[in-house]
Amino acid sequence: MNKLLLGDNLQILKNLESESVDLIYLDPPFFSNRNYEVIWGDKGEIRSFEDRWSGGIDHYIAWLKERVEEMHRILKSTGSIFLHCDWHANAYIRVFILDKVFGVNNFRNEIIWKRTTTHNDAKQGAKQFGRVCDSIFFYSKEAKIAQFNTIYEDYAAAYLESTYNKKDADGRRFKASDLSAAKPGGNTSYLWKGISPPKGRFWAFSLENMQQFEAENRIYYSKTGKPYLKNYLDEMQGVSVDEFWSNCVFKSKEERIGYPTQKPEALLERIILCASNENDVILDPFVGGGTTVAVADKLKRQWIGIDQSVQAIKVSELRLQKQQDLFSKPFTVQLHKYDYDTLRYSNAFEFESWIIQQYGLESLEVVYLKVNGKVTG
Repeated sequence: MNKLLLGDNLQILKNLESESVDLIYLDPPFFSNRNYEVIWGDKGEIRSFEDRWSGGIDHYIAWLKERVEEMHRILKSTGSIFLHCDWHANAYIRVFILDKVFGVNNFRNEIIWKRTTTHNDAKQGAKQFGRVCDSIFFYSKEAKIAQFNTIYEDYAAAYLESTYNKKDADGRRFKASDLSAAKPGGNTSYLWKGISPPKGRFWAFSLENMQQFEAENRIYYSKTGKPYLKNYLDEMQGVSVDEFWSNCVFKSKEERIGYPTQKPEALLERIILCASNENDVILDPFVGGGTTVAVADKLKRQWIGIDQSVQAIKVSELRLQKQQDLFSKPFTVQLHKYDYDTLRYSNAFEFESWIIQQYGLESLEVVYLKVNGKVTG
């Protein structure tokens, strides 16, 4: 584990063991026809970009689907996949890829990630609202046994002011909760310090529990003498995260590495924390600038990152090296090796397509000689 693999992710995925990965995050090239996807001018990127677009949306979906099918195979039964896309193809990806490969019943969420605060679409005369969000589709392999950890974030300031608006003598903020209930639960109609429950209601706790709360100084009395239970803010986990993510942004300018499609570490941290545990295996088959593997490494997960761009692998390697310390696990960078017999006896058209994608049409004769052992190097 902990590998950066240079090569075509489809071929590499086919060589990974079935049910060997706990979590997959992929941020594949979007069907946006924007040239920034060819980030470094790498020949492999250019070929992939042109090939993806050669047949329009149908070709793009077919290109992505065969890769997702392999991802489904290598996911553990408890595993999940998070696929990041934008408005150009999100509907196609959900209907024609994820629903078919993972099943409609295993759809968990469409996470809406607000990636920017402003946009100039509408200002340029377009009759539409500014597009500021991406979609992240979250599917599990098996709904009943999927790994999921609830993630919490801090309460909004307005909620704290209106709800946790009282303080103890020691300065601890708390919320005063009603101690009465609509239905009885045992002997709960007793008098508490001469006070009866409100008319038609009962105490929510037994007399023994009330006495315990009193001993712990957890009962607050209003001006009328009505008792309330103190719920301390410092004992609360916060509010559970929903499917609209607006605060997963870059924490500082220093976090940016100059990779145009780089995602914030906060975004990947949330995904990895919610769908995996320490030592689980995280896979990013389009590793790009390396955010997924960098965050996975910090969170003590095992990881695999794949990309066909030499520059992307190099950037990810340097990023990982910078965050290494005495407690970091070692990682390796590998060039994917193709099996001679698999290539030699593959379908002729598939073989031709593979060679052109890997080496370019101008190198076809040289590759033929290499595969047949006529030349080396």
